Order: sequence, then structure tokens, then C-alpha cells
Amino acid sequence: MSISFFYTHINLVAFNKVKDVLDSTFLSEGDVVKDFEGELYNKLGLINPVALNSGTSALHLALILAGVKEGDEVILPAQTFIATGLVILMQKAKPVFADIQFNTGNIDPNSIKEKITSKTKAIIAVHWGGYPCDMDEINKIAGENNLKVIEDAAHAIGAVYKNKPIGSISDFTCFSFQAIKHLTTADGGAICCKNEEDYLRAKRLRWFGIDRLNSKPSILGEREYDVSEIGYKYHMNNFSAALGIANLADINKILERRLQISDIYRKELKYIKGIQLLNYQNDRKSAWWLFTLLVDNRINFITKLKEKNIPASVVHLRIDSNTVFGGIRKELLNQNKFNDLQVSLPVHSGLKEEDINYVIETIKHGW
Repeated sequence: MSISFFYTHINLVAFNKVKDVLDSTFLSEGDVVKDFEGELYNKLGLINPVALNSGTSALHLALILAGVKEGDEVILPAQTFIATGLVILMQKAKPVFADIQFNTGNIDPNSIKEKITSKTKAIIAVHWGGYPCDMDEINKIAGENNLKVIEDAAHAIGAVYKNKPIGSISDFTCFSFQAIKHLTTADGGAICCKNEEDYLRAKRLRWFGIDRLNSKPSILGEREYDVSEIGYKYHMNNFSAALGIANLADINKILERRLQISDIYRKELKYIKGIQLLNYQNDRKSAWWLFTLLVDNRINFITKLKEKNIPASVVHLRIDSNTVFGGIRKELLNQNKFNDLQVSLPVHSGLKEEDINYVIETIKHGW
């Protein structure tokens, strides 16, 4: 038996969708990208989605739209992928690491309050493993301090917080559509903007700052435009969008299957000595990109599963350990504990019932 940790879901319709784009020879950003954005709104309730070439581009664009500039501070958790912090450095701003909640892996609103200074410009909330952060509390803090909120929802497509889809709550929400995410466009991402002006600006900035809708080609052949601010080559192409449209047809099925697997894990692993499950409240719905456990003797646990051909991974350790961020912040007490114990199990829609049972029985036999 061989079990993969991640799984790339491709709808069979995708082959024809992509072929149609290839046959058209119009491979760059066009109507297919616009159609994909429409489907993100229709199927998932994402507000003003702007399709991009990566989730990292989405995060960088969100900082620009939020007005983050050199010398500003942005509060974020260390429990994330390094891209979340690097985009702050790209703006020549300072990443300020807040502590996390030990029982969720998500940024702690109380720690955010302690980290705010006169230089703070924005807060990045990372939905660890797809489980929504405490967005009411975070947005309240932001409102009281005139800060922008950016949700890093790379793990959280399809997640719901208090009956609101992730992607409809804060100033900006950033998604990733890389190969191993719930929804893949091979590589890609999107930014959602609550404010209409931010939305229109995001559409300009993703393609060099040029307003494609209102810059028609002249008799000479080139578009007539006057770029007023630095733009970027962050747009999604039709090839990726076609793949995304095809795979969106299965997104509800994918999310439901991950929920089913997670429910089984939570039921069967709840009382096993040496394992602590993360806390999940009924007022939100996780997208279950990861199923994270807090495990005693983690190395033994991973080794035992590996011997049985079961992959287990931390996926991401704290990013403040990197030299580029200045090294570990020892004062982040919950982060310290979480970093030493967290590990995740396979939870994707490619798992069969026998795979799930095999994982559970292996764990029950101890490590």
C-alpha cells in the first residue's frame, strides 16, 4: 500500500477545456480568465476576485493595495509558508511576528494587540490548514487602529466563517491555486477586494498598471495608455483559467470528501494517548487542506508511519527561524510549543476508505 500526502485533482473535462485554449492560440489573459473569475464568485461566493499567476503575487498585491510602504510594519504569524513574510520584505516593510493560538495554529488576536505600534499598517491572518481565524476579533482590532486586514487563505478555499465565505469578509483575501491545493490551475492565485476601487486598481496593477478595458489599440497597433503607478506581470493566463474552470466543477465534492475524512480522524484519534487534536468551533467550517495534530515524540511518530508507507509532515515550520527575518522570536510561547509538536496527516480526496482505516489502525498501535 502506498499513500500520497498531497493529491492533485484534475477533472477529465479539463483536457478538452485546455485543448480549446490551445486550439485558439490565445493563451494569455482573455475571456477565459474573466469566466474563471465569474465562476469563483458564483460557486464559492468570492467577492471581486482578480485572477493572478500565484498566491504570492496575490499577497504582494494586497500589501500594495493596503498602502504598505518602506518602514511600515505588518503583523503576521510565524506559522505559515515563507512567502507570507517575504512579500512584506519586498515592500521594504518590517514583518512583526505575533503569537498563535496553541490549539488552532492561527494568529492570536490578543497577541496582535500587543504588537501594534505607530508604524503598523496591516495585519495578515493566515488560516492554518484551512481553519478560519477569529476574523471578527481581528477586524475589530484593525478598525480600532485604522489598519488593513489581509487574509492569507492559501489553505482555505471554500472555508466559511460565521456563514460568510472566506473571500468575502476582510479588505483583501488571497488564494493559491498551485498544483497541490484543493483547486488547481497548475499554478495561480487570486485576490479578493471588498472595496470596488481596490478591485479596479488590482485589475490594472496585475498587468503593468494598464487599464485593459479602457485602453484600446490605436491605428498604430499598440494600446493607448498612460500608466500612473508601477504595475506588475501578475495576471493569470487562459490556459490556467481553463484548467481552473474545469476543476471548479468538483470543488464541492472535494471539500465534502475532506470533511468526511477529517470527521473520521477526529472521531477515531480523539482519545489516543500522546495525541492532541486542534480545537474546531461550530461557527466556522474548515477547508481541511491539512489535518494537523499535536503529537508527543513526533520523530518516532513520523518514523513509525513512514515504515508503514504512510506520509506525515509538518508541511511548514515557523518562518521566523530564517535569517532573512532575523531569527526565532523566543517570546512567542504558543508558537514555540506548537512548532515542537505539530504534524499533519493525509486528508485529500484521493484517499480510499482502506487508506484512512490503515492510517488510523497504524496510529492506534502506537509509536
